[in-house]
Amino acid sequence: MTAGGIEGAPERGGLRAAFAGLTTRGRSFLAAGVAAAVCAYALGQTDLLRVGLLLAVLPLVCAIVLYRTRYRVAGSRTLSPARVPATAESRVRLRVENVSRLPTGVLMLQDRVPYVLGPRPRFVLDRVEAGGRREVSYRVRSDLRGRYPLGPLQLRLSDPFGMCELTRSFSDHDTLTVVPRVEPLPPVRLAGEASGYGDGRQRSLALAGEDDVIPRGYRHGDDLRRVHWRSTARYGELMVRREEQPQRAHCTVLLDTRRTAHQGSGPDSAFEWAVSGAASAAVHLLERGFSVRFLTDSGMSVPGPDGTGGWAGGAESADTAGLLLDTLAVVDQSDEPGLARAYDVLRSGNEGLLVAFFGDLDEEQTAVAGRMRRRGGAAVAFVLDSDAWSRGTGFRSTGGQPRLPLEERLRMLQEAGWKALPVRPGDSLAELWRRVDRVGGAPGAGDSGGSGTGGAGVVGGAGTGGGAGPGSEVGA
Repeated sequence: MTAGGIEGAPERGGLRAAFAGLTTRGRSFLAAGVAAAVCAYALGQTDLLRVGLLLAVLPLVCAIVLYRTRYRVAGSRTLSPARVPATAESRVRLRVENVSRLPTGVLMLQDRVPYVLGPRPRFVLDRVEAGGRREVSYRVRSDLRGRYPLGPLQLRLSDPFGMCELTRSFSDHDTLTVVPRVEPLPPVRLAGEASGYGDGRQRSLALAGEDDVIPRGYRHGDDLRRVHWRSTARYGELMVRREEQPQRAHCTVLLDTRRTAHQGSGPDSAFEWAVSGAASAAVHLLERGFSVRFLTDSGMSVPGPDGTGGWAGGAESADTAGLLLDTLAVVDQSDEPGLARAYDVLRSGNEGLLVAFFGDLDEEQTAVAGRMRRRGGAAVAFVLDSDAWSRGTGFRSTGGQPRLPLEERLRMLQEAGWKALPVRPGDSLAELWRRVDRVGGAPGAGDSGGSGTGGAGVVGGAGTGGGAGPGSEVGA
């Protein structure tokens, strides 16, 4: 990400700002010149008067010349990369170019950065020749996710005699996005409906109009009644109508962001673990061919491409992953009292896998979470152990609804058909993810073993297979 070279507008204050930029040397020369001129007038010494005028005029001339030539410097900034996970470093490259016909004096380059990214970088550049350029770089990192502005870039210009220094600011700035850490997850087998490619249960039929036909090359055994003669004439080979389109497996990643559901704050808090877990699950499922939607307790749904919160995946998986991570980079705790809005969003659909990260739940919210589990689809819940996180952070929740014991929450969710696992400080999501297929759900929700109808589907295999239906391998 690059900010193009800019030559900026004049600083406010005009020549007054230029004279205010006199250095200690410049002020000393000015004071000595005035004192010499006064003494020369009192003593009637003409030669001393000339010396005094020279000493007094020199810093003023330097300030005026520097004021008139200081805009002939262009600067740019490049971030590599512009999106980094928490605790990772990004390199910022600054480039300064002298576009005037005169060489500059000593330049001090300074970039404004938020304090969470580290100390403010400062560089001293020697004389830059006419048409010359200088490049410097520094690194930034943050343990906290978010979007951080970098800039504007500031230059402190100095004349060759060191009489005056002026600060010039560029108008452009860049943004560094610090996303949650993404943990690689292993492939697991999940019970429930496995919608995939080919002749699965979920399919999309092409529309009847000629403009909606998507032809493909003729294959041995295709019905000749499906030959599309217009496309055959266009491509010079036999083409048939593709009446069935592959339907990608759907998944919703639900993140409980309620302020009352999480204990403490900071990079090691329960909420940050849940955000990182949601990012890891979403990226893992996108890489395995799922169309993924991110949902919060407030009902916010991301993406798809049309901005309506629909499903997104396929060839745009990389863009979708970036959009999801950018959203998770700035997601914050909400003031929602419960999970009702998320339940309303989920109630409108009955398809796909559901992966949820729950915080503290009372009996009412546990019952609402239990109803979120949709028929025909697998549901996995990671439930944060509030007491364990409280002991780890020294934070104790006060007020609000009485907490339901963790074992009771897990039991109620499992009875509703969820595969529910407790999360304690220090737990690895990869290890918990590997245990998903060994956690039981409600009767009739499917078992982790077997591959027949109503059996298990692999989440996290490699590649895609045809003819996937219930009990087949999703992305295997």
